[in-house]
Amino acid sequence: MPKLLAIHEVDDVAHWLTSPKREEILAGIGTNITPYAPMDGSNLVAVSMDVEDMDALDAVMKSEAGAEAMKYDGVRAETMKMFMAG
Repeated sequence: MPKLLAIHEVDDVAHWLTSPKREEILAGIGTNITPYAPMDGSNLVAVSMDVEDMDALDAVMKSEAGAEAMKYDGVRAETMKMFMAG
């Protein structure tokens, strides 16, 4: 099962950290979902997870529900970078 790390900017780190949307939208696709907050006070955050189905993750990220969840969480989608553990 691949481990994935996504980094991106958000509008409000505190809101992003406490939002239930991440778990809701990724339920059944990823496990060990762990959010990371910046130590430097910036708005650059990260989330790691073990991905069970990369195609399902891709579909959710491109879906209307995925877009709505990112909007609710204040994710600046254009800043997102995804990394897979080698």
